[in-house]
Amino acid sequence: MKLSHSLALSLPLVSSWAVAADLSVKFELPQLQVAEYHKPYVAIWIEKGDGSVASNLAVLYDVKKPNQAGEKWVKDLRTWWRKGGKDLDLPVDGLSGATKAAGSHSMNFAGATDKLPAGDYKLVVEAAREAGGRELVRVPFTLPAKGKLAASAAGKEELGQVAIAVQ
Repeated sequence: MKLSHSLALSLPLVSSWAVAADLSVKFELPQLQVAEYHKPYVAIWIEKGDGSVASNLAVLYDVKKPNQAGEKWVKDLRTWWRKGGKDLDLPVDGLSGATKAAGSHSMNFAGATDKLPAGDYKLVVEAAREAGGRELVRVPFTLPAKGKLAASAAGKEELGQVAIAVQ
């Protein structure tokens, strides 16, 4: 009897995993030929059609600086900061992470779109560097994705190619 109850209780969990959508984000941080290069801080989030934040995915900054000194510069991610970053108590478990070096990077967010209703969205990636520039790239997409969704856009200075895949 216990086996049938535990199996019956676990079946809905198994089926929800089977339909959960995985969102993958790939972004490039170009190697800039400047006198003083600092790894950029990066924020990644999903915006609703009206421009409001649907979901924060990541904020990458110098999380290991003593006395949370890295948080001082997070507000240089101005768009993300104004849209809701300032309301977060950093670091946020599962959201905050270390800066990335120049190159191509991939991040996976299992179930990131599961609770979002059908509609038009934008994946937003913002990068800002100390003693450098700031850039924002938006990649539009629509949910629900029919089959596999893939879209991309490119930055011009602080960001290279930004791509999203939902499956």
